[in-house]
Amino acid sequence: MSMNSQEIYKIYESLPENLKKKIEEASKKLNLSEEKKQKLILKVYEEFTKSMVEPYESIGILAAQSISEPATQATMRVYHVAGAAGLKITLGLPRLIELFDARKEISSPSMYIYLKKEYNTEQHALEFANSIIERRLEDLASIYINLSNFSIEIIPHNKDDLEEIYKKLKEKIKSCEVEKERGKIVLTPKKEYEFKELRMLRDRVSKITIKGIKGVEAAVIIREGDRWLIQTQGSNFKEIIKHPMVDAYRSYCNNPHEIKEVLGIEAARNLLILEIYKTLQQQGLDVNLRFLSLVADTMCFSGDIMPIGRYGVAGRKASILTRAGFEETVKHLVEAAVKNQKDELKGPFENIMIGNVAPIGTGKVELAIKHEQHNK
Repeated sequence: MSMNSQEIYKIYESLPENLKKKIEEASKKLNLSEEKKQKLILKVYEEFTKSMVEPYESIGILAAQSISEPATQATMRVYHVAGAAGLKITLGLPRLIELFDARKEISSPSMYIYLKKEYNTEQHALEFANSIIERRLEDLASIYINLSNFSIEIIPHNKDDLEEIYKKLKEKIKSCEVEKERGKIVLTPKKEYEFKELRMLRDRVSKITIKGIKGVEAAVIIREGDRWLIQTQGSNFKEIIKHPMVDAYRSYCNNPHEIKEVLGIEAARNLLILEIYKTLQQQGLDVNLRFLSLVADTMCFSGDIMPIGRYGVAGRKASILTRAGFEETVKHLVEAAVKNQKDELKGPFENIMIGNVAPIGTGKVELAIKHEQHNK
């Protein structure tokens, strides 16, 4: 059905402010003609109406079914090896589990780093990738214990690294005198050490980062359209976005907790949606983004990232019976009895449990009919 401009702009006025703002931004950025702008309005309106639900719809149950059913079909393939450097990336069900469990320590942390426009060349990308890989002292030098004077001697594999190693050790090691002696560095403890303590000191010194960024084990460069992307194994997002070559607005890592610490809870929520969607897409599973955003909102609404489980979303439900119905029954019932708590029976789960009509859909609406008028 064709519509005139007046009708289209009535539709435009009915849209939420954030959508109108996006339409205006897109029109200016793409320099759209009036006709194309009207087509964009109709397309946005169509998508918007698709995303709306009926009052009292059980959207939580729909989201749970829409994600969990296809997720059970996800393959059990755990790792994918990316690029010549052999980066290990967790995929499939194990990745979904660690995202929904909101694990702080994930199995294969990684960063996706974009460079600023002026550094967007293959040469710059290669140099940057090599410069951020962590190189510890044990990678750059041989480390010995000298029992004759109870000191630690460090002999660099490359003489050019001597000065850099010396500066780093001088900065990091405060319990020893750090001196250069004919192509080697000698660490002499300021107090008497037993052999066991000296060996522990050697092990600690060997792990000191001399070059690169701590936590970055490997890096590969990938061509993505007209941009170069650096993908890493290992993550230190807080340090990487300080680098003058890095485009901090596009770069990210795959650990929501790390993103929350650096960029805040909204950014962590967006990353959760992206990572869950990407993991499902890799398995050929299509889940509507509305359901993913609903779950991410539920996990992040408190200001922290809560897992979907007994110590997170499920364990913090307002209803006592709902909490009791999930894994730790006795604990929640006893706690409610001791604290004299009452269940208001406002949700579907607790009403179904006791045999009431669930307050969702038509079960939430009371209908009254005037029999006299109806009979006429």
